[in-house]
Amino acid sequence: MKRLSSRVTELAVHLPESVLSTEDLERRLAARNPQTKIPYGMITRLSGVRYRHIADPGCDSVELGVRAARKLFDESGRDIADVDLILFAAVSLPMVEPATSHAVAAALGARCPVFDVRNACNSVVNAMEVADSLIRTESYRTVLIVCGERITNLMKWTVGDLGEYLANGAAYTASDAGAALLIEASDEPGILGVGFSAESQSWDAAVVPIEVAAGSQTLRTGAFSVDGLRFARAFVESDLGVIPKKLAELGLSMSDLSVVCVHQPVEVLTRVLCERLDLREEQMVKVIGEHGNMAAASLPVQLALAIEAGRVRRGDLVAFLGLASGMSYGVVVMKW
Repeated sequence: MKRLSSRVTELAVHLPESVLSTEDLERRLAARNPQTKIPYGMITRLSGVRYRHIADPGCDSVELGVRAARKLFDESGRDIADVDLILFAAVSLPMVEPATSHAVAAALGARCPVFDVRNACNSVVNAMEVADSLIRTESYRTVLIVCGERITNLMKWTVGDLGEYLANGAAYTASDAGAALLIEASDEPGILGVGFSAESQSWDAAVVPIEVAAGSQTLRTGAFSVDGLRFARAFVESDLGVIPKKLAELGLSMSDLSVVCVHQPVEVLTRVLCERLDLREEQMVKVIGEHGNMAAASLPVQLALAIEAGRVRRGDLVAFLGLASGMSYGVVVMKW
C-alpha cells in the first residue's frame, strides 16, 4: 500500500505597500528624541536592513495573514470549504486567548478545526512539520497555514538615552508581512523530510515578555530585549548537524537544492549559516536589505519571490532553513 505524503500546493504572501527606509526611521527618531544622539547608519551596518514594510494603522497580525490567505484563494480558484484544518503560525499575537486561528477562520468564513503553532521565527516551519505529520497519519487532508507578522509595533519611538535606543535596536529591523500556504495530501512526495533541534540554554538571549501594567491587571507586551552578543555566540557554537543529517537521510546534499530559503534576522548571521552549511550565494533569496526581518513570514516570502522571479518551478527541490530565538533551528526539505 502506497504511503500518503503531503505537498505544498499553493502559496501567497502579502507585503504592505507602505515602506520605511532606515534613513527615514533614524531621522524620525532623532526628531522625537533631541536629547539622544542617534547614531546614523548603525542599524544598516549591524543588520543589513535598509527598508521595512509598515502595516496600515489598525491592521493587526490577523488581517495581514487573512489578506495573504484571500490572495491564495483568489489566485488558485480554491475555496475555504476545501480546508480541513487551519493553523496560525507567527510571532505576533493580537490576544492571549483564544487561539488567533479562530479570528483568522472567522474572517475567512471557515468552519473547521483550528489551533496555533508558535515557536518564534520558526513558527511556519514547525506548522509545516505538524501539517505534514497530520496528513501522513490521515487525520486531515487539506491544511491551511496562515502567518501574519505585525512586529513593527515593537519599535520604541521615545527613548530616554542611547542605552535604551541600543537595547531596542533589534526591533528597528522589524518588518510587517503576511503569508499563507496550502498543504494537501498527495500520492507523490512533496514535503520530503523535516529535522529540528534546539539549544534552549540560551532561551533568554532574545525575549519579548508579557507584563502586568503597573497599578492594574492589564497585560501588555514588554520591550523587545536582545543580548546580541550572547545570541550570536549561541548560534555560532550550536550544532547544526541535524540539517545536513536530514539531507543525507534523503540521499541529498545542499548542492542538489535549487533554492534555499534561510531565515534572515541579520545579514551577518545569514552569512555565517551559509558558510557553515556550504551554501552557494546563488541558491539564496536575499530579503533582509529590501524587506527587513519579517519573522516567521520570512521563509514563505522568500519562496514566493523566488517563484515570481522564475528561479523555482514545479518539481524543483527547495529547503526552508529555520533559525529562531530560543534558540531553535532546523530544515524542511520539499519538492515544489
